[in-house]
Amino acid sequence: MSLLFTPRAVGPLTLKNRIVVAPMCQYSAVDGVPQPWHAQHIARLALSGAGLVVIEATGVEAAGRISWADTGLWNDEQEAAFARIIRDIRTYSDTPIGVQLAHAGRKASTNPPWIDRGGPAPADKAWETFSASAQAFKADWHTPTALDQAGMDRVVAAFVDSAKRADRAGFDLVELHAAHGYLLAQFLSPLSNERTDEYGGALENRMRFPLRVAKALRDAWPRTKALGARFNGSDWTEGGITPDEAATFGQALHAMGYDYLHLTSGGNVATARIPGDQLNYQIAFAETVKAAVPEANVMAVGMIVTPQQAEALLVEGKADLIAVARAVLDDPNWGHHAAVALGQPEGLPVQYERAGAAHWPGYAAARASAD
Repeated sequence: MSLLFTPRAVGPLTLKNRIVVAPMCQYSAVDGVPQPWHAQHIARLALSGAGLVVIEATGVEAAGRISWADTGLWNDEQEAAFARIIRDIRTYSDTPIGVQLAHAGRKASTNPPWIDRGGPAPADKAWETFSASAQAFKADWHTPTALDQAGMDRVVAAFVDSAKRADRAGFDLVELHAAHGYLLAQFLSPLSNERTDEYGGALENRMRFPLRVAKALRDAWPRTKALGARFNGSDWTEGGITPDEAATFGQALHAMGYDYLHLTSGGNVATARIPGDQLNYQIAFAETVKAAVPEANVMAVGMIVTPQQAEALLVEGKADLIAVARAVLDDPNWGHHAAVALGQPEGLPVQYERAGAAHWPGYAAARASAD
């Protein structure tokens, strides 16, 4: 039996397999409201054969969006739009759908990546940004306002409100975004956190605000639904967060009742050299956290592109869940094709079974030969 296709309990949720579609920003919302593009995008991911789909980083407040085209979950219109999408999906797919709740901090107020390479938004679309310290992400970017206590209180309340909206909208899971150089990662990393108060300096202090957000989210999100967190194992720059520090943060989240720990890296320093074209380039971070918290569900991500690669990571005990992203955009049936490759039932919807390997072996053989 393939480990990739062995069910896995993630808190109160049991996934039919270990494949997770990682959050991928679409930069296609209007005032934070998901559009028809999101409806078709999430729908096809729900039919991909994955055990879980987590949709894109979604701002908990308007100032928390990465770009002016990001999704949000701070008002009734956004909540209703997500609820419609999930309600429709439930008529044809039981794949659990999660949402990644996020605040971009100093990396907010940008264009989508295909406009001016995702640089700062023009004046008519820009807004005030916030961070751990008043330090710009790049020399030619806006300088954020360092969060004071009132600002921190506002952000915590925004995460709580978004969690309640996510629950009402019908999401099965929430993932806390504390990675990729966004607000919580800005507090965690000594490269972006220059504070001299109780929120800066030693790791214990740098974790203080992210853990406050995490605790508020844990208290707000129903225990009958799953809750996870995504955070960095490295900034890929000397003096940044280390894998051992990430493990300490992961231990704290696990003790708090988080159901999985999702390890990634980078995004906090514009000049970092990240080997993102190398297979498994982030796996060592998942390994470190798994060793520190062996009882936790640890999710690996980062240039995992083949079923055999994913299977090997599980067999070797380096992770418990495998997140795939761009590979699923390239092949929306990645999960079904992975099943065939690993000798498991393909699991296509009945409407598509005629195109499956078992029903159309000639095409499957031709496809394999072409590959």
